[in-house]
Amino acid sequence: MARDAPFSSQRYGMDDLDPLRVVLVHDWLTGMRGGEKVLEVFCRKWPNASLYTLLHQKGKLSEPIERLHPRTSFLQRFPGIFRWYRYTLPIMPWAVKWRIPDCDLVLSSSHCVAKGVKPPAGVPHVCYCHTPMRYAWHMRKSYGWRGVKGWLVDRMLGRLRDWDRRTASHVTHFVANSKIVQGRIQECYGRSSVVIYPPVDTTYYTLGTAPREDFYLILSAFAPYKRLDLAIDACNALGKRLVVIGSGQDEGKLRERAGPKIQFLGWQDNDVLRDHLRRCQALLFPGEEDFGIVPVEAQACGTPVIAFGQGGATETVLPLGAAGHPTGVWFAEQTADSLIDAIRRFESSRDAFDPAALRRHAETFRYERFEQEMFDYIRSVIRPG
Repeated sequence: MARDAPFSSQRYGMDDLDPLRVVLVHDWLTGMRGGEKVLEVFCRKWPNASLYTLLHQKGKLSEPIERLHPRTSFLQRFPGIFRWYRYTLPIMPWAVKWRIPDCDLVLSSSHCVAKGVKPPAGVPHVCYCHTPMRYAWHMRKSYGWRGVKGWLVDRMLGRLRDWDRRTASHVTHFVANSKIVQGRIQECYGRSSVVIYPPVDTTYYTLGTAPREDFYLILSAFAPYKRLDLAIDACNALGKRLVVIGSGQDEGKLRERAGPKIQFLGWQDNDVLRDHLRRCQALLFPGEEDFGIVPVEAQACGTPVIAFGQGGATETVLPLGAAGHPTGVWFAEQTADSLIDAIRRFESSRDAFDPAALRRHAETFRYERFEQEMFDYIRSVIRPG
């Protein structure tokens, strides 16, 4: 079971939004990642909400999400679905054709098809968009589809893009999780949005007292676009110890690639993640993310981040050489050589990184800021003027 965010009576005190009849929609519930941490805030706010999702793997979510007893789609009945659900992407648009009950607000948390749900007539639908469907729009090449398979996938993705663009009309208000995603929403849907950064639990991820140890760290799902291969290749070449925490579809390939100083720990609980963040030299973040909560959690622990200088990392990591206190190092190209150069620059400039300054920067993304901005925005939607 995932660890709950700390409860605060002040944070979740009664206000004028609490009596709303709210329907929450989320793509799938198979673990606690960044999107689920956003959803958890909504579930705490409205403990009597209806929650719809394609899939629900019981016991993998925090208590505020589990207690809403999520309503699932027909995909839930497929044998072995939690292993193979990504292959059902072509039929996911049909799976979100729920008949949404009468309510005051539909609030979707979407990176795939959740935003396509149709609200009752006259009911506002606010979509917290983690990204337009990345598989279909911006990261197709990252998944490595080629040849006849690539041609077939392109045809399928073209239809998904058409559906995704068309069903953007089901959303009355878009909220983007970063400026990068705000640009994608405009590009893909022709729609404007406001940016509200996701919440980071800076009351849990805090500075530690143990000394730093001689290893680098990866915390990630093992998906192709995460580019963990770059971190493994770079640490192999430099002879650096790398601890990898996570799991996913590319695990076999990554283990085959790893040298003797690469250690895989599998998926671990939050206490283990925090402990490693407090003890490592730096977090390696080689993928291009829409936002990326893990780098901010690292900085809350006083840990520098060595990140690919595209996507959400450009909004959360202050690079070495910029004005003020740096919180990490950017590398310019998604190659092992570029990452190797960034690691060397980090190691020659360790004294530039002040743990207290890293933590102050991380606190600008704290839970309370997200709640204030998000609920104020919803209030403006429900009661305009």
